[in-house]
Amino acid sequence: MTKILVIGANGSVGRHVVASLAGGGHEVRALVRDTAKASLPAGVEAVRGDLTDPESLEPALADGVTAVYLMWPGLPVEPRVVELIARHAQRVVYLSADVADLADDEPAAVFHQEIERLIRRSGLEWTFVRAIDFAGNLLAWADQVREGVVRWPYGRARRSLVHERDIADVAVRALTEDGHAGGRYVVTGPESLAHADLAAIIGEELDVELRWEELAPEAAREQLTAAWGNAAFVDSRLRAWESFTHEPERVTDTVERVLGRPPRDVRSWVRDHAADFR
Repeated sequence: MTKILVIGANGSVGRHVVASLAGGGHEVRALVRDTAKASLPAGVEAVRGDLTDPESLEPALADGVTAVYLMWPGLPVEPRVVELIARHAQRVVYLSADVADLADDEPAAVFHQEIERLIRRSGLEWTFVRAIDFAGNLLAWADQVREGVVRWPYGRARRSLVHERDIADVAVRALTEDGHAGGRYVVTGPESLAHADLAAIIGEELDVELRWEELAPEAAREQLTAAWGNAAFVDSRLRAWESFTHEPERVTDTVERVLGRPPRDVRSWVRDHAADFR
């Protein structure tokens, strides 16, 4: 068994990584900002640290950590973090994005490409788990679902949203098995489904009446910029969604190749998160 540090242990993917590793008998440390508030499985060690303070990672990486799961939650990139991981560990699995399908000037692409570049140059054995948009982003519709109507742009945009547990399962394999070094794993759901069809599935699984209402892109731009606070990111998302009305977001066989089973579908994700919509 290996000692593994999970950075991003409270995230939607990281919490499943922690649970799976602990369930598999691995010695797990979870990097958290406040150990008193950490809610972790039995046997998991909580260690305080923060990516904005790289030196705070030293205690978490000490005493035999051999592998690191790294999630970087949109904070400024600190090259020192990667340097410290490389000093202590041999293997890192980084939760990235599908940068190959993003425009080079898209904010998410620039961010993840910079971190991937640092990791590739670090001397670590690395695996990049490049996730397509999470099915969890559908929770942005939760308030509208409760009102009975989803108002969103590009109802015909076909998305291959992925269940966060599939992302976690792929990451755990790369952390605990050999043969994944240099992997650039693009993780997707099993099929591309239109925004309007995703809303219909939510209604069916929750057994509620749910109507789709097409939102004009300009109205969506105004609303999403107010909600997300990043006009450049909103513009990049709107461009991507418009493109998916012509060419669906791609579907890969990564989950089946790595895990030996099909990926979980959107219906299973909605069932897992039914309480979040209610």
